[in-house]
Amino acid sequence: MQWNGVRRAHSLWCCKTLTNNTHLHHAYVPVTTMSSLEEPLAFDKLPRMNTIDRIQRFSSGGACRPRDDDVGMGHRWIQGRDCTTSNCCNDDDDKSFGQESFPWKRHTRKVSEGEILLRSISFSGRNSSSSTVSGTVSKSFQEHKFHTFSNDNGISHSSNKLVRGVPKFVKVVEVGPRDGLQNEKIIVPTSVKVELIQRLVSAGLPVVEATSFVSPKWVPQLADAKDVMDGVNALDGARLPVLTPNLKGFEAAVSAGAKEVAIFASASESFSLSNINCTIEESLLRYRAVVTAAKEHSIPVRGYVSCVVGCPVEGAVPPSKVAHVVKELYDMGCFEISLGDTIGIGTPGTVVPMLEAVMAVVPAEKLAVHFHDTYGQALANILVSLQMGINIVDSSVAGLGGCPYAKGASGNVASEDVVYMLNGLGVQTNVDLGKLIAAGDFISKHLGRPNGSKAAVALNRRVTADASKI
Repeated sequence: MQWNGVRRAHSLWCCKTLTNNTHLHHAYVPVTTMSSLEEPLAFDKLPRMNTIDRIQRFSSGGACRPRDDDVGMGHRWIQGRDCTTSNCCNDDDDKSFGQESFPWKRHTRKVSEGEILLRSISFSGRNSSSSTVSGTVSKSFQEHKFHTFSNDNGISHSSNKLVRGVPKFVKVVEVGPRDGLQNEKIIVPTSVKVELIQRLVSAGLPVVEATSFVSPKWVPQLADAKDVMDGVNALDGARLPVLTPNLKGFEAAVSAGAKEVAIFASASESFSLSNINCTIEESLLRYRAVVTAAKEHSIPVRGYVSCVVGCPVEGAVPPSKVAHVVKELYDMGCFEISLGDTIGIGTPGTVVPMLEAVMAVVPAEKLAVHFHDTYGQALANILVSLQMGINIVDSSVAGLGGCPYAKGASGNVASEDVVYMLNGLGVQTNVDLGKLIAAGDFISKHLGRPNGSKAAVALNRRVTADASKI
């Protein structure tokens, strides 16, 4: 009790002194501890320092490496130095570390070109009823790409070695019309689906997954697959693959005019049984028949693998099992294989070893990543995947999605958020962000819900606020 009294008196003295000397009103901030409700889910099962070593291996930086005896949460390391928090190191100490050896540095924030444009932007093309905001800037919202820390040439000049490993171009595969809508309870009219696909193609997306030829009994939302294909077959400028779970579905897709198909397997036995009513090996046998038929029609086949990090039934999925399924799909003839974190439980710490295992058997350029944002980890997982050499990303407009057979699986990562992040990294996508946001607003309005993209919501608010000032 006596020691507690001394500590309290010392704290009050510090607070009073700081207030008198610096005129701050909140100089003393009590330190709180993390409650049991705030602790990360299954933290004890996350990989330890070997995973961090893996991530560092893909970057060329030599800083922030822990000593073997310094493994713990709440510490940050720089070679030869200990810190108890991420920001308690003195700036003077940083002078001994060169720019190359210490990539994580503080930046003085500058107003980006995108922010300047947003202050006096004209936002046209959202929909036919949208009003146009008059501005002094000739470029429209949808024509501009947002970059952070850009030089006069519009190229990111970040010295961070992790960012340097990111590819210059990323292909964004839009899965909203199929994966995004399949779980919706209220049937979306065919005309709305067709217009959504038209808007997405107009936004510059190179691949838009149109629909799925599955039994209407299992996925009623996609019972109009043939009618949707009739409405979009004439579109130019994008590939429009469809999902085909078996040979019957493939034949129906070909009859409807599909020029590209996709098949899907699972890395989890339990999920395979609940999703497509067969074991992993039985599903692979089924898909060999589909791929063989596709080759006869010269139709390319994309492969999906679900539950690449975790399963709602089995829990963690070993990377070796994921690698086995991916290799089987690749060997049978899939030109590209998408790795899906179906329940969105992955973190960079679990995604890295999974990718390492898969990339050991299949080239990185043949792989795509497909992350759900259930735990808010999708963008972080995408970034670490890009750093490891992946340059194809699946996403869903307005963050639509979920899986009817995976309890707790929320929407896919929003396409708008992905494109916004890639623009900020200086990565080319050829996607018009303004038109993409307009497409997300369009389908969100028809579904009667807010746009699930954080970037879309923020940019829409900013444009509305600027419009009110004019």
